[in-house]
Amino acid sequence: MAPNASDSAERAPRMRVLLYSDKPGTREKVRLAVGRRPAADVPKVEFVECATGPGVLARLEEGGIDVAIFDGESAPVGGMGLCRQVKDEIYRCPPVLLLIGRRDDGWLATWSRADKVVSHPVDPVALAESLAELMRERLAETPALN
Repeated sequence: MAPNASDSAERAPRMRVLLYSDKPGTREKVRLAVGRRPAADVPKVEFVECATGPGVLARLEEGGIDVAIFDGESAPVGGMGLCRQVKDEIYRCPPVLLLIGRRDDGWLATWSRADKVVSHPVDPVALAESLAELMRERLAETPALN
C-alpha cells in the first residue's frame, strides 16, 4: 500500500520548542508569530507550553526539547533568572530565546546567558528569524534530526 501525503506529513521531522510564559496571551502571540515553521529551511515546530518555572525545569529534565523560548516578564519566576538556572543545571541545555520587556534589559539578557533576545511587544519577523537561527544551530549539532 502506497503512503499518502498525510502519512508523510506526520513523519516529517519536527523540532520541539518549549514556550514558557505565565501569560496565556503571550504564549498565543508567540505561537501565532512563529506559525508552523519560522523559515522554509527548518523543520516544523511542535510547541510544548509551560506556565510555571517548576514545569519548565521538569520538562527540560525529561529531555526532547530542541529550543526554548522564555518570557523575561513572567512572574513569579522570571524568564531571565530561569534561563540562567537552566544553563547551569540542565545537561546539554537547549538554546534559549529570551523575550525581554525593554531594549535596556539587554544587559540582563547577557547575564542570563540567553542565546538570542527579542523585545516585547513581539515582532513576528524578528521572533521567527531568531528562532530559525537557533533551530539551524541545533540541527547542525544534532545530526539525527537532519
